[in-house]
This record gives sequence, C-alpha cells and structure tokens, in this order.
Amino acid sequence: MNRSGIFWGMVPMVVFLLIWEMVARLNLFPGTMLFPSFLDTVVEFYHLIASGVLVESFWRSLARVVMGFSAGSLAGFLVGLLMGWKDLANRAFAPIISLIYPIPALGWLPLLMLWIGISEVLPIAIVFIGCFFPLCYTTAGGVRSVDPNFIRAARTLGATEFEILQSVVLPLAAPQIFTGLRLQAGMAWRVIVAAEMVAIPTGIGALLMRAESLIRIDMIIVCLM
Repeated sequence: MNRSGIFWGMVPMVVFLLIWEMVARLNLFPGTMLFPSFLDTVVEFYHLIASGVLVESFWRSLARVVMGFSAGSLAGFLVGLLMGWKDLANRAFAPIISLIYPIPALGWLPLLMLWIGISEVLPIAIVFIGCFFPLCYTTAGGVRSVDPNFIRAARTLGATEFEILQSVVLPLAAPQIFTGLRLQAGMAWRVIVAAEMVAIPTGIGALLMRAESLIRIDMIIVCLM
C-alpha cells in the first residue's frame, strides 16, 4: 500500500476519534464519568500498563486462548480429516457432532463448573469446545469437497493413502481449513472473555467485571480495545 492509501485509510479513524473527544468535552453525553474522552481513556491505558495490571490480565487470557485453541483445533482437524476421508467414520461421528455442535460453547459453562470446578482448566475447556466442533465441520467439508477425479488419478499413479492425503487432499482442502482456523481464533477470544467474566477471577474478562463494579468506563473501554 502506498502512502496515499495509508493516509486515506487513517482518515476515518482520526475523524471517529475527534468526534469521540468532542462529544465527551462538550458534555453531549450525560456525565463524563459514563462517557470518558479519548484522551482520558489513553491516560487510563497508560496507568494500567505502567501498573502491570493490564499486561498480567492480557497474558493470562492469551495463555488460555493459545492452549484451548491449539488443543481444540488439533482435535477438530484430526476428527474432521477422519470424517471427510472415511465414510464409516463420517456415519459414526456425524450424528453425534450434528447434535452437539449447535450448543453454544458458553452453554457448557455451568456443567463444566460442576464437573471440573473453578480452575485454570475451565476456560481452556470452554475454548477447546468452541474451536473443536466448527473446525471439525470445516475440515470434513473441505476434505469431502476435493474432486474425486484427482484422488482416482493419484491412486492410478500408485500413490499410497497417506501420499494422497498429504499431496492431494490437504492442499486442496487447505483454504477451507485455514478459513475455519481464522474464524475460530476470533471466536476463542470472545469465548474466553465471556468465561472469565462469569467464572474466573483473573484475565481480561475478570478485569472488565472489576471495572464495571467500580463504574470505571475508561477502564472498560481499555479492556475492550
């Protein structure tokens, strides 16, 4: 992107921030406490960084996201690959996954709280569930969408099942799989923040709830950013 493109890309953001600052400074919103200015929010961001509160909360949430996302994505990929490649596996697992998949990940929270209690495992398990089922579906769909003619041609040339998966199926299914991974990365953050707000005393979600109890709108906006 050239300099002109970068400049015009920044214009909407600058206009938005100026409007935000003007609305707060002119008291167009009832009460500065309920609508802090952009500069006040930046100052609070600095204080939270300098005190280490925001950094510690962010790293705790990030660690949970990475562990849950990695485990859920790996399991979802492997099961989805098996379902897409083997009809028997698809017939065995598809009804169960179709039944469980529509349940929201956070819907499992009360049950998991009773099963595993309030611990570090709880948010990781929630992220795992939130990533496993969508990626399983995406991977299975991507594998089944590969043109059978390519597979037959590879078999005719003497390729083994593993070579067909490695050299034909996975490269052709990769766009759908990576699209699923990208979408689930965002979903993992939404799930972890919600789980921390409800059940975990640390992390970005817990900091959000602490800010809400103190009526600190500037802190809430910093956490959302």
